[in-house]
Amino acid sequence: MGVERNSLVERARVYAALGDAARLAVVDALGVGDAAPGELGALLGMPTNLVAHHLKVLEEAGLVVRGRSEGDQRRTYVRLVPERLASVASPSLEGVPRVVFVCTQNSARSQLAAAIWERHSRVPAASAGTRPAERVHPRAVKVARRRGLDPTSWRTAQVSDVLKRDDLVIAVCDIAYEHLPAETRPRVHWSVPDPAAKDTDAAFEAAYDEIAGRIDRLAPLVSKGTAS
Repeated sequence: MGVERNSLVERARVYAALGDAARLAVVDALGVGDAAPGELGALLGMPTNLVAHHLKVLEEAGLVVRGRSEGDQRRTYVRLVPERLASVASPSLEGVPRVVFVCTQNSARSQLAAAIWERHSRVPAASAGTRPAERVHPRAVKVARRRGLDPTSWRTAQVSDVLKRDDLVIAVCDIAYEHLPAETRPRVHWSVPDPAAKDTDAAFEAAYDEIAGRIDRLAPLVSKGTAS
């Protein structure tokens, strides 16, 4: 009974945190991608002090966590903890002709994301980099093959050469997200740590799992549209 009681208490904390329209709006926004507190305020038309208050409540309930940017160290991004959600309706993204995953070098995270996406969705996917490397990282190729993906045709590409007007852009990298042009919309941000920084098989496996989990949650919400 003790375990059941603790479970009920934890569930009650989550529902209490979600029992406010503003906090539910924050959760809906973070269900699509990570955001800085200021970005949430601008998106939801909410003053800074209220954003801080609602994030504190959600954080105490274990629904969100914060992480410092790998690019601009002065910035923090807030991300959702999906395991705490139980049942919260997620917003859908309709009429998407293509998804383009972007990271800095287009050598690992974005390549893996595009390949994983194509397993989950009929919406086409591509990848690109803001500062593309000369080749795909060997460890990314290695983890791809271990997970049953075919990296044979992977090539790095410059984001400006790949993007089309109506693409849904998903930045899987803090630095790339911060360097995307302001007019690049619609776009989503996933704060996935750069596995090349550690350069171990474990880091690349962790990046794969992080991306695959996010795609598992997002892909069912995205429906195909016609490219213009």
